[in-house]
Amino acid sequence: MRSVVVLLAAALGAGLVPASPATASPATASPGVVRTDAGLVRGTSDGTLRLFRGIPFARPPVGSLRWRAPRPVRPWHGVYDATAPRSQCAQIAPAYGGSTTYDEDCLYLNVSAPERPHGRLPVMVWLHGGANLTGSGSSYDTSALVRDGSVVVVTVNYRLGVFGWLAHPAFESSEPGLQAGNYGLLDQQAALRWVRHNAAAFGGDPGNVTLFGESAGAADTCASLVSPTAAGLFHKVIMQSYSCTFPARTVAAAEQDAVRVASSAGCADAGCLRGLPAKTLVDRFAALSGSTGPVAGGDGVLPRQPADAIARGRFNRVPVMHGNNLDEMRLYVALFYPQPITAARYEAIVLSTYGSEVLARYPAARYPEPRIALATIETDFGGPLSTCTHLDAYRLLADARVPVYAYQFADRGAPPLIDVPGFDEGAEHATELTFLWPGLLGALDGPQQRLAARMVGYWTSFAHKGRPAGWPRFHDADDVLGLAPGHVGTVDIARQSNCAFWSGLSG
Repeated sequence: MRSVVVLLAAALGAGLVPASPATASPATASPGVVRTDAGLVRGTSDGTLRLFRGIPFARPPVGSLRWRAPRPVRPWHGVYDATAPRSQCAQIAPAYGGSTTYDEDCLYLNVSAPERPHGRLPVMVWLHGGANLTGSGSSYDTSALVRDGSVVVVTVNYRLGVFGWLAHPAFESSEPGLQAGNYGLLDQQAALRWVRHNAAAFGGDPGNVTLFGESAGAADTCASLVSPTAAGLFHKVIMQSYSCTFPARTVAAAEQDAVRVASSAGCADAGCLRGLPAKTLVDRFAALSGSTGPVAGGDGVLPRQPADAIARGRFNRVPVMHGNNLDEMRLYVALFYPQPITAARYEAIVLSTYGSEVLARYPAARYPEPRIALATIETDFGGPLSTCTHLDAYRLLADARVPVYAYQFADRGAPPLIDVPGFDEGAEHATELTFLWPGLLGALDGPQQRLAARMVGYWTSFAHKGRPAGWPRFHDADDVLGLAPGHVGTVDIARQSNCAFWSGLSG
């Protein structure tokens, strides 16, 4: 069961928006034009918010640049039209909606800034979710963070699926010393370097950058937290719904998976793979459930597993905000079991997967229905989204003596990512996103809007000063801030999720 749920988790994430092309036009004087290190860009303004969309931060990774580290963008003449987003990276349309695209020319970012910033503002760089398979930086409405939080927000595209994470050993000969399979991570770090060079032109402070992401974006944020090649590129991190202690892919496993994918396409070398059409590669990778995400242990980009790097003090020591949702796994359990299951079937699943002690601790009769009981087990313990695994990360980071601020989003009435008929989704995976990015999953009522305003204040005050206003620093499990309409206060997640019980079983 757990392996199936993890695979389902790898198939979902944040929403998508198809994009339009942008071009360069003759240079003209305009308050909406900004000079970057590659040339002038023109955005749009509504009088309070400036938007620059589809700015290239690296050369298109096509042809001979497929499966290579991102190359610097070539400067342009005239004024680049940054008034509309560019293409999302190649991907299969996800289950929650969106479009399929096979476009590899996708390394673009979007900048949102106040029309009249007062001094240099903090910069928040967002890595979207989607299991490193789907998603787009242009999907997110940045208005609440920018207007209410007085920050500059940058949302980033990065290579996904087969193009971002295929770790075929044949690629390493073309870039000696670089572990194959971390191309999406390298794209994200290239975007951070772009921010360092260009944030000031948009009113941002390149010396005050917060890297934040959700789901796969949180996993990638964690990878850069421990990556030597990301040193100095950010000054704070926020990781939403993916524990920083969960293991990254190993070199052996990632390369074995890549060889399997390549062999299915009849290829054994880099030249053959680079010659295949994008559609062939994307479709085959999806059909074979190719693995994604950072690869640890192969080079200087990610030399150690995140937990090991943090324990050894070999990471970028910055303040951390980290959290998960109260009912993370209800999303995946409902997708795997779209119809109700009987108590007898639930008992058989739990006995075969976990054993009698777990069944005694989580009897079906204690929950509204057996699927919710199963989702509670999966949320409490085990995978990268689980509460107890997140608690491990909070404790490890706090022991490493960096400021840690932990939360749990607990609004069981939040708009769901996917509405499964007849099932109570609760505070499932991704439901916190609408409270930061207005309208992403649906509308909020009055109490939820007040919670959203409070969360925007927490996230942006952390970006300003490295500590969210009015939020206790994490020292132990009862220092986690619960976030729900009408109730924001500390909760003891270890007791709530039976973490001592699970630790005893696994130990």
